[in-house]
Amino acid sequence: MALREILRYPDPRLRKKALPVARVDKEIQDLVRDMAETMYKAPGIGLAATQIDVAKRVIVIDVSADRKDLRVFVNPVISERSGVFGVEEGCLSVPGVFEEVERAQKVTVRAQDQHGTPFELVAEDLLAVCIQHEIDHLDGKVFVDYLSRLKQQRIRKKLEKQQRLAM
Repeated sequence: MALREILRYPDPRLRKKALPVARVDKEIQDLVRDMAETMYKAPGIGLAATQIDVAKRVIVIDVSADRKDLRVFVNPVISERSGVFGVEEGCLSVPGVFEEVERAQKVTVRAQDQHGTPFELVAEDLLAVCIQHEIDHLDGKVFVDYLSRLKQQRIRKKLEKQQRLAM
């Protein structure tokens, strides 16, 4: 297992669309382990492969309080959405920024697990929001895309300044 570097907004690599995983093999299982370790260490509740510069449709999520309910989604597809849920979102690729975003309150998602076994899950509230957020990453979207242009510019400037100061 290895920690991976998390790309930071506005890195253009966050805009890459992830490609479907043809086969869940040892390479994908190693990727899942690295992603989980990276997510927990950050600390976060979700991570998409594109956030670590791997253009594959893989996400890991753990919204549990005890951090012992890792969920793996390979090739996730949302088939149903319902309700509206406004929640303050954050993102490991946009550190220190939290903004209200409207998402579906309930989603049905189809995917494969880390062994390649297909499954379907109905998720609500925080888990549903997290699934939508991470699938957005696989599609080259970042949660700040849902904000006004002015907020996007402020966030970009703030993060660019932080990166300059860190050098």
